[in-house]
Amino acid sequence: MRIFSGIQPTGAKHFGNYSGAFRQFVPIQEEGEAFFCIVDLHSITTAFEPEELRESSLDLAAMLFAVGLDPDRSTIFVQSHVTAHPEAAWLLSSIASYGQLGRMTQFKDKGERQEFISAGLFTYPVLMASDILLYQTDVVPIGDDQKQHLELARDLAERFNSRYGETFKVPEGRFPPTGGRIMDLQEPERKMSTTDGQPQGTVLITDPPETIRKKVKSAVTDSGSDVRYEPEQKPGISNLLEIMSVATGEPIPQLEARYDSGGYGQFKSDVAEALVTLLDPIRMRYEELRADESELRAVLARGAAKARETAAPTLEQMYERMGFVRP
Repeated sequence: MRIFSGIQPTGAKHFGNYSGAFRQFVPIQEEGEAFFCIVDLHSITTAFEPEELRESSLDLAAMLFAVGLDPDRSTIFVQSHVTAHPEAAWLLSSIASYGQLGRMTQFKDKGERQEFISAGLFTYPVLMASDILLYQTDVVPIGDDQKQHLELARDLAERFNSRYGETFKVPEGRFPPTGGRIMDLQEPERKMSTTDGQPQGTVLITDPPETIRKKVKSAVTDSGSDVRYEPEQKPGISNLLEIMSVATGEPIPQLEARYDSGGYGQFKSDVAEALVTLLDPIRMRYEELRADESELRAVLARGAAKARETAAPTLEQMYERMGFVRP
């Protein structure tokens, strides 16, 4: 089985990234041939600082290893190191419709908040499709917010196969049963985010224990004091239940029964401790790995070489079947 997932480097990584993506990566790397891509080309579709992009790409590499990815089992690489990605994206853009891209929810959401909207912001879902399809991917482990982009990749694979001959596998998504979309602690109707959320509502993976405790204890709760999973009526408590379930591995109904009628105080304190227990070893491992930049670069270079070798045959098939004269 071939596995692929891409992660944008910009923005400090938070518990929502861990819950929706990172925690799937470690077990799934045991199931087949896994490729994890730091998608730096996606990061230039909105305003960015060059030095920040450079540093955050290495930050993310260290974080991926800190959460448990093993470079001896998985291929971890930087997208811009494999030129097949933008080449395949240009070829796929010829079969992606303007209407499809205009319906992308993330494009509409981000576009509404920006005065300058780059063409890249509109077309980057095609690049995302090329990321996935180049590797003849079977399974894409992603969070709920990426379902629409995966559907586009599937549509483009089927359309290309129909027009030019069987070329791509049509990938399937794998979504976490719980915690696929973690919400902001201060605004539980909005997704946790370092760019659009509140700092006090976003638990960073690199937050020290006291910061995590403070953020969780100040989390917005709901009327009443019963700990119940009711996302519509109790979004704040429901979000904390999901967080604790992800952090401890305990099912939500079991947590509801434990804290039934016990009030919010002890529950929030226990959520905070569960997060500290989970995240603090990752934070310490991250700091250790990030300090050795030369080793990070060496591992990424090895990963890029493997990725280039794997993607090349698919890109060549695309050119041949679309009728290009090859050198």
